[in-house]
Amino acid sequence: MNNKSLTIQQKLLSVQNELKAPKGQFNSFGKYKYRSCEDVLEALKPLLSKYELNLILTDEISEVGGVIFVNAKAKVFTDSTEPAIEVSAQAGIDVNKKGMDTSQTFGSSSSYARKYALNGLFLIDDTQDADATNNHGNSTPAKAKEKLPKSGEKFEAAKKFIKSGGSITDIKKKYDVTSQIEKLLNQ
Repeated sequence: MNNKSLTIQQKLLSVQNELKAPKGQFNSFGKYKYRSCEDVLEALKPLLSKYELNLILTDEISEVGGVIFVNAKAKVFTDSTEPAIEVSAQAGIDVNKKGMDTSQTFGSSSSYARKYALNGLFLIDDTQDADATNNHGNSTPAKAKEKLPKSGEKFEAAKKFIKSGGSITDIKKKYDVTSQIEKLLNQ
């Protein structure tokens, strides 16, 4: 099928299925690998180009109850008349964070919120890498999959995935899905 004839939902589904965003960073204090917003964007750019999708990331700073936070939005769209698909995520801003000036605290929170907005939009989970859960023949079982929550960004992204033609089987490859949540996804 020609990419030009695909709907925006089909294009997004294709990107979600093809995207490989490895955890390219290492936290030496906590001894774990993680992916940054930049890692996700680097992996996304070729796929966005391939499927002729545009991505815009925006931030809005808000204050609720004395807490300052950044609301990041990740939005994909085409040049057609189809509506954009958008996901948002929030991160608090601690302007008194030790070792950072004010601009660094805002930038750090922006990057964090953008990464989680991208995770929601492109169905990127933050479970451990496959190699980290592979028992390589040892008797110790691999770590269980993350349970898909019955609400929130991950649930909403999964619901959009199903509505755009995705299968519950693909979602179950990433998440533990209870029968109750499967019913909610199909409503």
